[in-house]
Amino acid sequence: MKIRVGVFFGGKSVEHEVSIISALQAIHAFDKAKYEIVPVYITKEGDMFAGNDLDKIEEYRDVPALLKKSRRVFLHRDKGRVLLVRYPMRRFGDSVYAEIDVAFPITHGTNVEDGALQGYLKTLSVPFVGCGVTASAAGMDKYVTKALCKENGIPVLDCKRVYVKEYYGEREKAIARIESAMPYPVIVKPANLGSSVGIGRAGGTEELREALEYAFQFADTVLAEPAVARLREINCSVLGDRESAAASECEEPINSHVILSYEDKYMSEGGKTKGMSAAKRQLPAHIPPEVREKIRKLAVETFQLLGCNGIARVDFLMDADNGNIWVNEINTIPGSLSFYLWEPVGMSYTRLLDEAVRLAFKRQREEAEITYSFDTNILAQFGPGSGTKGLKLKGIKNPASPAPSST
Repeated sequence: MKIRVGVFFGGKSVEHEVSIISALQAIHAFDKAKYEIVPVYITKEGDMFAGNDLDKIEEYRDVPALLKKSRRVFLHRDKGRVLLVRYPMRRFGDSVYAEIDVAFPITHGTNVEDGALQGYLKTLSVPFVGCGVTASAAGMDKYVTKALCKENGIPVLDCKRVYVKEYYGEREKAIARIESAMPYPVIVKPANLGSSVGIGRAGGTEELREALEYAFQFADTVLAEPAVARLREINCSVLGDRESAAASECEEPINSHVILSYEDKYMSEGGKTKGMSAAKRQLPAHIPPEVREKIRKLAVETFQLLGCNGIARVDFLMDADNGNIWVNEINTIPGSLSFYLWEPVGMSYTRLLDEAVRLAFKRQREEAEITYSFDTNILAQFGPGSGTKGLKLKGIKNPASPAPSST
């Protein structure tokens, strides 16, 4: 019997379109002899749709027309079964559109990669591929990632975090705080976005102001960090979990700007979008063997430190002058699932997906052994009309009452 995989993609995110490309690449790479794929498209409003044409990239030229011939659905769990149910439900007959065994989120950005979708799936007890809630949230927040790495001896650049209300409340004070902490040039970026969205470079006060205001268009929290003079960017993917993980080959993206742009990552010649697999790169990266191994080791350490699962990509900054290396960020659901980084080490995209699904079921088995409830008769002592006053009975204190003084 085939494993039924619900591939979830899209969502309320500035990386919505990139998610569609990544998901359709994966859908067509699955071993169809082993898996039955159910595409589930999440609109920018958060509605879920399923249908026979959702795996065709050309259909997304006219999304409203595509949705008209698709079925709006919602997830429902019934007697251990994970169901996609038609909405609105039928008055007569079966409203179940499909049943899935595991969910595979291939989503990028806020609201869908940051633990929100993962928390929804976990609340419904739906087995899913990839990082859990905590790892997803920590990985999405670049400041949290830096703090955890720094605390555990993994090299990262220092930074300053600025909130939108802080900046627009006292702009000069916020700018002065950055300028006192680091010399120019400075890189400014949203704290919780990927795909090079909202990133700017500032060489002075006025450029810093412009970069901050540009970044605040996409997020309410931004980071400022010192720019690396002769920057090389090296990326490495990781596959596994806390128990065991392995690193892919390393790549060096080729950018046409001072910093890698959205267009560098996703727009091929002629303006057509093909996902991260179409970006210009040196693969393998032209780095010494010892540097390659150091980066691969740090990638695995970062992945496991954050408690990641499935496929992730760790992006590094490297100073071409002195060879210093810093972790820049982790992508818990990387563009194109970084399949192109695994092919040079002998792992096909089909096998990569197979391993990711295997890890999801492994986690499900492990979590099934954990006790999530505690049997107690504490509520049995409350009778009708007890209200909060009943909390005082039998030695139980009213949580609304002030704590007794210790003096």
